[in-house]
Formats: sequence, C-alpha cells, structure tokens
Amino acid sequence: MELSDANLQTLTEYLKKTLDPDPAIRRPAEKFLESVEGSQNYPLLLLTLLEKSQENVIKVCASVTFKNYIKRNWRIVGILVEDEPNKICESDRIAIKANIVPLMLSSPEQIQKQLSDAISIIGREDFPQKWPDLLTEMVNRFQSGDFHVINGVLRTAHSLFKRYRHEFKSNELWTEIKLVLDAFALPLTNLFKATIELCSTHANDASALKVLFSSLILIAKLFYSLNFQDLPEFFEDNMETWMTNFHSLLTLDNKLLQTDDEEEAGLLELLKSQICDNAALYAQKYDEEFQPYLPRFVTAIWNLLVTTGQEVKYDLLVSNAIQFLASVCERPHYKHLFEDQNTLTSICEKVIVPNMEFRAADEEAFEDNSEEYIRRDLEGSDIDTRRRAACDLVRGLCKFFEGPVTGIFSGYVNSMLQEYAKNPSVNWKHKDAAIYLVTSLASKAQTQKHGITQANELVNLTEFFVNHIQPDLKSASVNEFPVLKADGIKYIMIFRNQVPKEQLLVSIPLLINHLQAESIVVHTYAAHALERLFTMRGTNNTTLITAAEMAPFVEVLLTNLFKALTLPGSSENEYIMKAIMRSFSLLQESIIPYIPSVITQLTQKLLAVSKNPSKPHFNHYMFESICLSIRITCKANPDAVGSFEEALFMVFTEILQNDVQEFIPYVFQVMSLLLEMHKNEIPSSYMALFPHLLQPILWERTGNIPPLVRLLQAYLERGANTIASAAADKIPGLLGVFQKLIASKANDHQGFYLLNSIIEHMPPESVDQYRKQIFILLFQRLQNSKTTKFIKSFLVFINLYCIKYGALALQEIFDSIQPKMFGMVLEKIIIPEIQKVSGQVEKKICAVGITKILTECPPMMDTEYTKLWTPLLQALIGLFELPEDDTIPDEEHFIDIEDTPGYQTAFSQLAFAGKKEHDPVGQMVNNPRIHLAQSLHKLSTACPGRVPSMLSTSLNAEALQYLQGYLQAASVTLL
Repeated sequence: MELSDANLQTLTEYLKKTLDPDPAIRRPAEKFLESVEGSQNYPLLLLTLLEKSQENVIKVCASVTFKNYIKRNWRIVGILVEDEPNKICESDRIAIKANIVPLMLSSPEQIQKQLSDAISIIGREDFPQKWPDLLTEMVNRFQSGDFHVINGVLRTAHSLFKRYRHEFKSNELWTEIKLVLDAFALPLTNLFKATIELCSTHANDASALKVLFSSLILIAKLFYSLNFQDLPEFFEDNMETWMTNFHSLLTLDNKLLQTDDEEEAGLLELLKSQICDNAALYAQKYDEEFQPYLPRFVTAIWNLLVTTGQEVKYDLLVSNAIQFLASVCERPHYKHLFEDQNTLTSICEKVIVPNMEFRAADEEAFEDNSEEYIRRDLEGSDIDTRRRAACDLVRGLCKFFEGPVTGIFSGYVNSMLQEYAKNPSVNWKHKDAAIYLVTSLASKAQTQKHGITQANELVNLTEFFVNHIQPDLKSASVNEFPVLKADGIKYIMIFRNQVPKEQLLVSIPLLINHLQAESIVVHTYAAHALERLFTMRGTNNTTLITAAEMAPFVEVLLTNLFKALTLPGSSENEYIMKAIMRSFSLLQESIIPYIPSVITQLTQKLLAVSKNPSKPHFNHYMFESICLSIRITCKANPDAVGSFEEALFMVFTEILQNDVQEFIPYVFQVMSLLLEMHKNEIPSSYMALFPHLLQPILWERTGNIPPLVRLLQAYLERGANTIASAAADKIPGLLGVFQKLIASKANDHQGFYLLNSIIEHMPPESVDQYRKQIFILLFQRLQNSKTTKFIKSFLVFINLYCIKYGALALQEIFDSIQPKMFGMVLEKIIIPEIQKVSGQVEKKICAVGITKILTECPPMMDTEYTKLWTPLLQALIGLFELPEDDTIPDEEHFIDIEDTPGYQTAFSQLAFAGKKEHDPVGQMVNNPRIHLAQSLHKLSTACPGRVPSMLSTSLNAEALQYLQGYLQAASVTLL
C-alpha cells in the first residue's frame, strides 16, 4: 500500500464503517482491515491518519487500530511457528520507531494513551537492544517544561518499566535495569524536586496543581518499579531527598485538590496511597537502610488512618495505609513499636474495627452489583478493600501478639453480638462485623483449594458455629438477613477443615435449602459451599462426604440447583454450574433416574447460551456436566448412547452451522466421547458429518485441532471399514489434514496421532497407494526442521508401521524411496535417538517394532545392514534399562510454547470427556522384554549359531547381562 491520499481516503472510510452498529456493515470492514494488515506501509498510513485527519473520531479510531495491530503483530513469532509470517516489514518497523515518540507527545491525551501503550509493547520486544535511543529521546523531553509532554513521557516510562515488578531475576533484567537507572534515575529525581517546588509556587492554582499532581503520581509509581528488584545505589544515596518529600506529601492537605465525589478517588488520595506502597516496599525489603525514616512514616500513616473518613473514595488509600502497618508489624525488629497494650488497643479500636464495618456502599454492592461483590469476597480480588487490609493487619499483629490481640477482640466480638441480640433487624451489621472479626482472628493460613489450613488455637470455631452460625441458617425464611446468611455460608466454606464432619452433614440440607434464596450472593455462596464440601477428601483419598450419605438429598439437591439457574441474575452462574458438575461426579449412578430431565435442561441451557457465549467458566462446567451425564449413564447401560445423541445432535448441528467458535472444540470432544461409546459400526448420522470435518477452514483455528484430531481418531477406530468402502474419496482429504499438521512445529504431534490411527485401523489396501508419499513427506520435514518432538513421534510411527505391516515391508518402503535409506534411518535416527521416547505405550510400541526389525527382517542378517544388528539390540536394551533421555537442544526450548498472538479460542480440555489410553499392541505383547527373548530364540532356531556369535563379538557386558536375565525369565535359550 502506497502512502497516497487515495489510500488514506480508503482507510478512513473503512475505519468509519468499523464503528457502525450494523454488523452487516461493520464485519466486512473489519475483514478488509484484517486482509491488508500484512501490506507494507499499512501501519504508517494509520499513523499519518491519526496525525493529519480532521475528524477526531477517526484519529481515535486509527490510534486504537494501530495499538491493536502492534499488539498482534510486533512480536516476531516466525522463529517459533513457521505458520505465522512476520507481518511488519523491517522498513516499517524502523519508520514506526523513528516517529512514534514525537507523535505520541504531540497528540491529545486520549490518543497519547493509545500510542504510549503501543510504545511499551514495542519496547517489551525491542528495548534496549533494538531501540537504544528510546531512553535518551524520552529523557530529553523532561527539559521541555511542558507538562503535557512530560506526563506523556512518564506514562510511557511507567508502562515500560512496570514489568520490573514481576519479572524473575536474571542477568539480562539486571543489565536492562542498570541501563535504565544510569539514564533515568537522576533526571527523574531532578524532575521530582522541580515538580514539588512548582506545587508550592502554584499552591493556589487548581488547574496547574491537577497537572503537577498527575506527574507526581506517575513519578511515585516509577519509583516503585525502579526500586522493586533491589535497592539501587543511586536511590540509596538520594534516599533523603525522596523520603523527606514523600513524607511531606503524605501530610499535605490542599483544599483545592479535595473532590466532592464520594466514590472516585482524587489525585491527592491516589498519590498518598502510592506513597504508602513505596514506604511498605522499603520497610519490607530494605528495612536496614529505611530504619531512620520509619518512625516518622508510621506516625504520618497512623494519623492519616485516624483522620480519614469512611467514604469509598478513600478505600485504596486506607487499605494501602493499613497494609503498610501490616507489613511493618510482622517484622521482628519493629516489634517494639507495637508492644504496648495501649498501642494494640488503640490500633484495634481506631483502625481495625472501624474498617471492618459493613458500609452502605458494601450493602449496595451486595444487592445491586452482586457479581463484583462475589468476585471480591470469594475469589480474593478484594486486595484494595478496607476489610481485607484490616484482616491482614489482624494476622500480622497475631504473629507476635496473638494472646493480647485475641483477648482485646474477644471483648469486641461479645459486645457486638450482644448489640445484635437486643434488636436483630436494626443491629444485624454488628453481627456481620463480629463474624468477620472471628474469621480474621482464626485464620492464619488459607488456600483456595482447602480453605483454612492453619487456625488460631485460642478461638473455638465449632462452638461459634453451633451458637451463632447455624441458628441463622436454620431460620424459617431463606430470604431474611441475606448478608448474615452469606456470612454463615462463607464461614462453613472457609472453616470446612476445622468444623467436625457431623456438623458439615447437618449443614448440607441447610445449604441445599439456601439455593432457593432470592439474593444472588446467598444462592451463589450456597452452591459454592456445596461444591467445596463435595471435593473434600477423607481417609484413603475417597471423598469425605459419600454418595450414600447424600442419598436422602439427591432429588432436592438436583431440583434446587437447576431451579437456581432460573433465578434472576443467575441464568449463567458459573458457581451453580460447577456445583451441578461436582454433584454428578460425587453421586455417580444415583443420578441416573433423573438424567432424562437433567439432560433436557442442560441442552436447553446450551441452546440458549450458544446464541451469545459470554461466560467461559459457566460454559466449560456445562459441557463437563453433559459429559458426566453420558459417562455415568452409558457405564450402566451402553445402549443409552442413542438417546443422548437424539437429545444433543440438534443443538450441536446448530452450533456447527452458526460457527459458534467458543463451543466448537467442546462439541467435538462430546461427539468423540459418544462415538467412542459405540461398540460396532459408525451410525449414519456421524458418517454424514465426516466430509465436513475435513474442511480446511475448521483446521485454521488452533483451538479446534486437538479435539478434531481426537474425533477423527474415533471415526477411524470405530468405522475404518465404512470409511474405506463408503467414503474412500475422502481418504486424500484425511491425508491432507495430516500433511497440514505435520508442517507445523506446534501441531506435528497431532498429525502423528492421526497418521498412527490411519495405519492402525484402515484396511491396508485402502492406503496402499499413499504410503510412499506419506514417508516422503515425513523425510522432507526431517530435512527442513528436525526437532526432538518430531523425532519422538516419528520413531513411534515407524515402529507402529513395522508392527502392522511387518519389518520387511518397512525396509522395502525405505529402500524404494532411496537405496540404502533403511540403514541410514537405523544408524542416524533409531539407534541414537530411541532413548528419547517417553510414555509407557510409546516405549512398548518402539520395543515391539525394533524386536521385529531384529528378528523378522532377513536383510538384517545377510546384507551390509548386518553391522547395525548389534548396535540396534544394544539401543533396545538401553530403552528398557536406561533412564529416559529428556535433554532438549538449546535452540528448541521455545517450540512447545503454544503462543499464538491475537485472539484465538484456546482449546480447553474437558476432564470428564477424557480418552482412555489406547495400547495398539496390548493384545499381542504383554511384556516386551520377554517378547524380545522369545523372538531371539525363534530367530536362533532358524539360523543356529549366528545369534550367539553376533552377541559375543560386539554387545557390551552390561547389556549382555540384562539380555541373559530376559532369556531366563522367558525360559528360553539361544542356539
């Protein structure tokens, strides 16, 4: 694409269309932009548009399109997966890097943010080696004095350096950070000092202060990133400057910066909370150097906590301030700051208790934004909530002062519960705070999988449960005091390992009952608690709660779970669907009587959500539940598979016809499961679909490949004869799929799965004409890119071929491609590489195949191939006895990374659709070592004297000893 006005005009029109709400106009425009992505100058046209276009909406649209284009294509993946061409040519890359920084700095803020993100994506790949002048270019702009430009630089630097907070230590990382510090630390410090001076100069100018404080927030964030990995010498030398200024900013209160908004944090709050983070970082990691400054920060942050209101806008600030205290109080040499009983009482009274209260804002979230409330409360994404921080502070204080703290709080808990008892309908929030306090006091260590794993010995959890939790859950109405109900259910969930089993069994019917509660939070918690209880393990690794103990509740459990999916706000509730899946898994055959109604409800739900799949977890558990229904029913009655097909195929057809990308990999897995259940021939309904499965478009999406290969394998296992007789014209299509997969380093193993099934199951005459071509394709790939993964799969394939068609056929096909090829394969591939094969079945196939080459291939005994006989036997004994060789050449470490850039529906394996491992030589050979001994014995009777003389001349002593052992175990001798 040339940089011409005509092209700019075309691009403008298409960008406009991508904003059209009508999909008939929008989609073709998106497709057009996708089709020109690989053209030279395309990114430069976008940058020209966002600089020169007269329409603001086009500027913004071009900047977003440009950023997404960079995100998808900048990283060069060609070295990893040859299917992914490098879409941005070198001249475009150079031009982008030359122009993007000045363009970003001169753009309005909305566009500046997009370009700043693009720079950090490019920087992640190219900085510092391929973009050495980026830093200098940015630092020079600090001199401009224009804070619009300076903030653009700071924002870009922040997005570039924030990865230092979570990168693993490495020499490259240290080198890069050192380079950044050398160029950036001094200018940043000078800018920090200058900005603070400007704040006092412009103390009465609100608009100037807003810009300056935006800069200070970014500077404070950069300070955090640059100091995270280790304390740099520069910052240690300049600690006085930074810490004195941070401290004075913490205590600053400028009326002009205060906001009226109660929800949104203002600049002052954001800056102070970042400073609390910075102080906590130094207190935790560099406590020795930070010691002189610590007491004044503790005082300043304490005052901040005591004087800050309960409004939502202060949440981040308060939680970061409390987290600072929490990180200080659990370090041994700050212990003295907290030892005094009055200090502890004061912290409990003024900081912890007030921040554990359930506020109006929490109540609003509980009722109106339940999904967010659940995410924060259940999944621990409440990092920045006051309650979570107060809870962490309790845990921190308990490290050294468990006794006194538990004592102080016990008093609070009792008085809160007394207040509640006086007038429950008015004072229920007191009980909520009491339960939260008991939970934070009692839990020392917690995991998502097991709940609380370590508890405070001083709190009697069962007694509290019986006296204060159960009564709420036993009350007649499931809708009364929903917050307390949710608290009670959560208590069961977190202390499930501490509360005795009999109390859990008492709770189960109560939880089932609460699945009917109107409150989304309550019925979601009930479902989640049941799911967690059903996964608990008892003695000898069985489930703690057994199917027999659940027998009285099966019907009501299933009824209430499916009813809960009809409650407002929960039609796609992933916790309920996960509980359905877990209930099926626990109850097994007890659910069979309910399957007809269950599968109807599941297919209706599947049909409804397939119109617009938006909840990936919900969808996953739904398909798992369908698989479980099929498995459990067909295990008891194999003929039931037909009724499942009747129920599901209509929906599946619709999903495939409408190309619902998110669901197609799941549909293929369920179909594989159903097809594998058939004992005899393939039903005609499957054969009608077979040609469609070979369409190239389906194989373009990486997420489809594993389940499609498995489905084709199921076709081959169950209906190879039908395919050979009724669909022989489709065999080239099947081999075409194999050819496509084998060409990709990422998917070649899937190509071999398919090929192995073709070789194992198809009637030999139906693939005769293609055999030589298959081997030629494999050799071409070996020449072009030989990887360990490919070699392992190739070894398994040639040995399976040998088992199926015989060793002589293998030797003949190799030598028909090129004379003496068979010897080359033995010498260069089988003998040196066989040790790399992994997996029980794979090793067994190789052992049986090599045994056949050794004992059933005449040319091995009387041609120039004979010299390879003993080395091959030696290699086979090595395969049996030596540890697996799992070394991977350095240049190959990237190959298995399925890192396909851009949005792709990833493949999600369904656990309950799992395929049983298939052993193609299972019937024929039980113990491959004994099979080798018996085959050698048979060979030695056919040509007496030859085998022992070959062994004695060149097999090493250790291998010979092993072989003697095999012969003894098989009770045979060599003649």
